[in-house]
Amino acid sequence: MLAWPMMAEQRLNAKLIVDEVGIGLRIGEGDGVVGWEVVDKTVRELMLGERGKKVRKKVKGLGEAARNAVNEGGHSWQSLDMLLDEVRRNS
Repeated sequence: MLAWPMMAEQRLNAKLIVDEVGIGLRIGEGDGVVGWEVVDKTVRELMLGERGKKVRKKVKGLGEAARNAVNEGGHSWQSLDMLLDEVRRNS
């Protein structure tokens, strides 16, 4: 994912995606116009570079974790099962 914050909460979202979760790269720094050269360089880094490789690895891991959570026996599955049990008991 490429983060190019322009206004409002986009800066916070960009920081979360790039710095905290590590699933994206930021286009440019600071405010203002970003030239095509910067966009080109960042896209190439995401697609071909080492930082892009790290991002893809992180995204793949998060995808596997999400899949495991929703599969039978996963955390989400268990939580939904507990909720249904609670609803049945109180019905």
